[in-house]
Amino acid sequence: MTFPLFDLEGRRALVTGSNQGIGYALARGLARHGARIVINGRNPEKVETAAQQLRTEGFDVSAAPFDVTDAKAVADGVAAIEGGEGAIDILINNAGMQFRTPLEDFPIDKWDQMLRTNISSIFYVGQAVARFMIARGEGKIVNIASVQSELARPGIAPYTATKGAVRNLTRGMSTDWARHGLQVNALAPGYFRTPLNQALVDDPKFSAWLETRTPAGRWGDVDELIGAAVFLSSKASSFVTGHMLVVDGGITTSL
Repeated sequence: MTFPLFDLEGRRALVTGSNQGIGYALARGLARHGARIVINGRNPEKVETAAQQLRTEGFDVSAAPFDVTDAKAVADGVAAIEGGEGAIDILINNAGMQFRTPLEDFPIDKWDQMLRTNISSIFYVGQAVARFMIARGEGKIVNIASVQSELARPGIAPYTATKGAVRNLTRGMSTDWARHGLQVNALAPGYFRTPLNQALVDDPKFSAWLETRTPAGRWGDVDELIGAAVFLSSKASSFVTGHMLVVDGGITTSL
């Protein structure tokens, strides 16, 4: 049995920051639904390793190592994909970073790095890819936001600021580009077991608090994000744009 609305057969998806964690899980999930995948990251060896891991499963995967915080590298990298491999039909803007410390002690260099990684990269890659999508009259862009687009907790104020910006940049992109046939949405994960969250996963006190605070009573598994990503990348979401789809076990709905 096939489900045409969710079929990604023949569609090419660029997933930034996809050599590990959520990005890798989403790349693999889209591949399982038929998409051709372009793995991206700054480290060529890690990118190729991740791509090869997916190829061993029989997926159509290529590697595109470039730094998403460098506007010129992004423009060149996207042009190389479009010119050498073919159209980017789906963009998952996943690259991101975290740094935890009290706000009064937050280093200026980390603030600048976080802005470049978590929000400027979405603008750079989104704009570069959208220019090709607009010419074709169609395309899907999914920006990875967070429950921290809506909430805050001690020690991560700059991260919260960038993820709030992701939500509003998504709204702006959708407003500008919907008339060109693009759907731009955000996917907002809650607390998932990933390398980015490893310090929290390893903290028994935090994990106990999270399991009590989350109605589902547990950390999320990264594969539980795949369904939402496929929906936002497929024909099933043809009239959905500017939306933030939260996948969080209920943490944003309950006090």
